[in-house]
Amino acid sequence: MCHTADHAHEHDAFHHHPHDLSDPVDADTSAALDLSIDDGDLSPTQLSRRGLFRSAGILGGATALGMAGVTPAMAEGRDDDRHGSSGGSVRHWLAGDHHIHTQYSSDAMYRVIDQVQHGAAYGLDWMVITDHGNATHSRIGVELVNPDIRAAREVLPHTLIFQGLEWNIPAAEHGTVFVAPGRHEVAVLKQFETDYDGSVTGTSDSSPANEALALAGITWLGRQVDRRRVDDALFLANHPARRGVDSPHEIRAWRDADPRIAIGFEGAPGHQAGGLPAGVGAGSARGGYGGGPSSNSFPGYPLESYRTWGGFDWMTATVGGLWDSLLAEGKPWSISANSDSHTNWGDTSRRPDGSSSEQFNRDGKYGDPVYSGGVNLTAADYWPGLYSRTHVGASKRDYLAVMRGLRDGRVWVDHGRLVKSVDVTVRVRGDRGSAVPLGSTLRVRRGTRVELVVRITAQDVPNWSQFVPRLNRVDLIRGAVEPGHAEERDTFVAPDTRVVQQWDTSGRTGSYEIVHDLGRAEDAFYVRLRGTDGNRSQPGFLGAAIDPEGPALDVVGNADPWLDLWFYTNPIWVLPTR
Repeated sequence: MCHTADHAHEHDAFHHHPHDLSDPVDADTSAALDLSIDDGDLSPTQLSRRGLFRSAGILGGATALGMAGVTPAMAEGRDDDRHGSSGGSVRHWLAGDHHIHTQYSSDAMYRVIDQVQHGAAYGLDWMVITDHGNATHSRIGVELVNPDIRAAREVLPHTLIFQGLEWNIPAAEHGTVFVAPGRHEVAVLKQFETDYDGSVTGTSDSSPANEALALAGITWLGRQVDRRRVDDALFLANHPARRGVDSPHEIRAWRDADPRIAIGFEGAPGHQAGGLPAGVGAGSARGGYGGGPSSNSFPGYPLESYRTWGGFDWMTATVGGLWDSLLAEGKPWSISANSDSHTNWGDTSRRPDGSSSEQFNRDGKYGDPVYSGGVNLTAADYWPGLYSRTHVGASKRDYLAVMRGLRDGRVWVDHGRLVKSVDVTVRVRGDRGSAVPLGSTLRVRRGTRVELVVRITAQDVPNWSQFVPRLNRVDLIRGAVEPGHAEERDTFVAPDTRVVQQWDTSGRTGSYEIVHDLGRAEDAFYVRLRGTDGNRSQPGFLGAAIDPEGPALDVVGNADPWLDLWFYTNPIWVLPTR
């Protein structure tokens, strides 16, 4: 779809005010501000101070984008090529999964080709292999898995297969880190894991110094892109609320350290089969969210945050919650949904005899899986694509286009193939040429009337649990954009955000369109959508006045994921100007 130049995509609703750094500073501050000095050459005090400056927006990533939230495409003027084949236009919706483990993870078992073949068969266009960061993986695993990935690319040339890793974020949880394929993909991932992985470096506990190391890792990735060692690199936080160790200020600091690299978190974790009741499944917690706070957890999080809600992470599922508090700053932060596949429900294979932690640490991998003679009904995972999908709007079907689509926020996610497609735009009322897609900002003159256009194609084929899902309701969520949020680094509420409209879609088939008048744009705001099969709902965590029918809190031991399906979209911002 083409867009007029008067409505170019923007990612930050506010301009970046320059900071006055002309006053005399001490030696540690001078070193922290001097980007010609690598993070590794700074003292702990200097590194911590540099992290603070980055979090405050005084320093950005490798291109000093900082708190602006501007994408590199915009900064370099490439956004104007959105009319061409290499630009930001959405010509393909490509389904994928950025969190997949193999026999090169100490707690998994499958070959790369096993995961990729299943993912492709279940309809995925792109996948990221993300084996766990640890001493063995950083020593030999990163190199060992690469030939398997390259071989899978040959076998399935129409499937985009990225190499990444699951980062043990210093002072925090896990995250996906991946790079564009190229001759330095292994070297960059290996050095990143060796220098910045919390497990490898012993920096997993919460502390300011460890938080600073996480920021240094993100900015280091940005430098590898700037130096053309890799064409692109991305980081998304995984299962952010599971253990409560990803504090709001850390998430903001990751995003602001380099917004080209740190782009979002899992809106819905993997391990969804964990919610199947005993006898059918594991009878455990959906998503693996069955624990509670520890000494490293952020003390402000409520106990309810340690459970999924309708299969989604509490940070995403709560209207007016942490995700909305980030969006209310007018900056991009995407959500995703994936499998986190380690060992899959319903599978008939197992690790071979002789597998052990000692063997894994010696060889860097487990042997190839073998037939088990039975069916595994206690595993908590699904094959990639079988249940969770992250849909990315891309200009073409290639690696860099998928990465750009993720960065630009052209994303919606679903469970159980609830719908066939969702397309969302916001435009000046009646002006098709002004429409902007997910992840964009529509700039209009103050007082201009704007409208939301939602195009849905209902599901008409069975999902992989052998039934045709039915979309029962679509919810419109709207929130004000408030720049003051950036000053409250540990806030996780957006008081102005709420469900403002609900549409009954039960019984609707085929493709249909919803056009909704958003009124006159007087102040900056954003909108996002959510849809459900309507089987399980309750008032949202912040109350019925905010969210009258939100996802229900998942009960440990009895949360069948197939009876509770949702889709979520990324936001679109509207920014009125004088």
